[in-house]
Amino acid sequence: MSNGARALARFTVRSRRTLEIPALRSPRVLKRCERSAPHAAQSRYHRRDPPRTDAAFVLSFCLQSPRNTGHLRSMRRGWIFSCATLLLLTASLSAKSLTLYVATNGNDAWSGRLEKPALDGKDGPLAALPAALEKTRAARQNSAKTPDRISILLRGGTYSVAQPVVLAPEDSGSDADHPLTIAAYRDEKPVLSGGRRIRGWKKVEGKSGLWHATIPEVREGKWYFRQLFINGHRKQRARTPNNGYLEAEGEYLAENPVRFKYRDGDIKKEWAGTDAELIALHKWVDLRQFIREVDLASHVVTLSANISPHVKEPKARYYIENTADALDAPGEWHLDRKTGVVSYRAEAGEDLNKAEVIAPLIHSTLLKLEGDFSARKPVQHVVVRGLTFAHTDWALPENGYLDTQAAVHVGGDVLLEGATDCHIEGCAFVHLGGYALELGKGCQHCQVNANEFTDIGGGGIRVGESAKRADAFEMNFGHVISDNHLHQLGRVFAPAVGIIIFQSGQNHVAHNHIHDLYYSAISVGWNWGYQETPCRENIIEFNHLHDVGQGVLSDMGGIYTLGIQKGTVLRNNLIHEVNSYSYGGWGLYTDEGSTDIVLENNVVYRCKSAGFHQHYGRENIIRNNIFAFGNEHQLMRTREEEHVSFVFTNNIVYFDSGDLLGSNWKNEKYAIDHNVYFDARPDASDATMRFAGVGLDEWRKRGHDPHSIIVDPLFVAPRQSDFRLKPGSPALQLGFRPIDLREVGVRKKFKQQVRDTD
Repeated sequence: MSNGARALARFTVRSRRTLEIPALRSPRVLKRCERSAPHAAQSRYHRRDPPRTDAAFVLSFCLQSPRNTGHLRSMRRGWIFSCATLLLLTASLSAKSLTLYVATNGNDAWSGRLEKPALDGKDGPLAALPAALEKTRAARQNSAKTPDRISILLRGGTYSVAQPVVLAPEDSGSDADHPLTIAAYRDEKPVLSGGRRIRGWKKVEGKSGLWHATIPEVREGKWYFRQLFINGHRKQRARTPNNGYLEAEGEYLAENPVRFKYRDGDIKKEWAGTDAELIALHKWVDLRQFIREVDLASHVVTLSANISPHVKEPKARYYIENTADALDAPGEWHLDRKTGVVSYRAEAGEDLNKAEVIAPLIHSTLLKLEGDFSARKPVQHVVVRGLTFAHTDWALPENGYLDTQAAVHVGGDVLLEGATDCHIEGCAFVHLGGYALELGKGCQHCQVNANEFTDIGGGGIRVGESAKRADAFEMNFGHVISDNHLHQLGRVFAPAVGIIIFQSGQNHVAHNHIHDLYYSAISVGWNWGYQETPCRENIIEFNHLHDVGQGVLSDMGGIYTLGIQKGTVLRNNLIHEVNSYSYGGWGLYTDEGSTDIVLENNVVYRCKSAGFHQHYGRENIIRNNIFAFGNEHQLMRTREEEHVSFVFTNNIVYFDSGDLLGSNWKNEKYAIDHNVYFDARPDASDATMRFAGVGLDEWRKRGHDPHSIIVDPLFVAPRQSDFRLKPGSPALQLGFRPIDLREVGVRKKFKQQVRDTD
């Protein structure tokens, strides 16, 4: 197919980037079509994009719009034929495009213009992405021949990345319709891997299932790794205990460095001063430090760094990794830095001489899009599509690591800083050590769509920074994060979050599916209290969040918020199975200072502590939600303040265990009415329903729920998690609006559209 024909075909496959054709900007064509085109442009999902008014889009819409059928009939056939011909000629002649190919059998000395090596072996694709970027930079040097559309297509296979691949402002696309595209060749799977394959495995005689390999670079101090992947699966570092945790005796004895008393036999003296790591879990954070000293007489262990007083708790849970004598279970491995020997205890049927064994080489980012902050130039109009990012490690500081919340100090393995209008779509992020993707300092109007994140050491996506930026160029805002599937997160850093928004506003997080992680699924805000922040006007909607927490940490939410957030809305989310270790497994959690947030049309069920909890905040609105089957409580409120905490109206609360209201409801600084409450236990009744310890009549005398009712809302099948309302539900009569969950989570149609886009 010619370039022109291919361009014309794109108009009929719902491409989001149609070629702009100046020759079609005639007033006669546009005037006839513009009456229909703008409303279609405005209805596009990515609502922050400007409406499309270029001629190609307008004409393509006109040819498809029923509204223009009459117009088309009135046109002469010759005029239509002329326009079609003009499309072909203009697309092929006026657009200057450059496509380069990269392949595992390529050569960086070749031109990169061929999809595969020529028969004579003198030309073909390039071998590496950095070489392709150099070719594009060289092509831009001739202003008369500078291509306005550049594509780099990677053939299938694994590409080893020893240093981050960096894109700078000079790599930017021409504009939003002519981006630099780095993409997978159609129907192929290129992998950017920061790992290296380990070979030379030998069975250890006399030790069933034990294998080892010697790595000279480790012995020489040139390489060290903390993760190992065999046949596409993360393997466990030698761990004691194999399951569960050890437990400290009593309180911590010191804070800097950490000291505590251990139980007899749990810690060995020979572990001190080695690469053995002690990982402790405290409330909502973890600690990963080295063992400096072990006192056998007093049973006191001294670690390598500090611990924050506010997260200390008695009888802290901990475990120890990377000791040789803990290598006692199939699937475990150990690395000896001094000898350079990596040992692995094989699982049934594993032959390491036939297996693919990969350890990470790279401790930083695989791919970086980096603007120039001193020159105030962003990298912009870049599309990364269909790539797989895999095999990165994380660098443990010399004295270990102590989290403060959400693994905030762990960066992204794909990092964007100073990036504008850049898209990451249809990619896979697997077997990574930190957060998978970071939209950091100075990122504006980027999109992260239809990607998969799985087996991640940290969290999935982090947006913004912990710092507040005053310089407009350095601010972070305006991103779309949609239709992503994130699961198996926090495999190294348990407190990591699925999607976290720090000091960033005007973001749209929608239609994501997040599950199987140990802390909050979505977190919005990074300010404890009532100071103004740039985190505002964030829309969090149609996300499916479940299997959150899994009893590992405490104090979490399916969706968690902090600080003043005027214009932020949490709506139409499906949240269930949020389980903490001790306290704090909540579905919707407005934590410290959460203010001016609307929570509506959410369905929340089977959360350990409560479906909704507000620690403290101001004037939040909780309306038209369903909260069901909370284990300990259904609704919780903690700190009393002199302003209105929240307005709670037109909700349905349905339960069969625990209390209706938990924690603190004494000072009456909340507005609550027009709700439906129902206790589904067989022995429950209106008389047994308690509102903070009192019956409904007494509760109403305190000024609450004057129009609320205690009645079965008539769900279709609540115990099968079907919370649709039957006809005649009393909740409908009270003003409750049915919640449609059919569009929750990843939309298959949208994902297919991304894959089909040229």
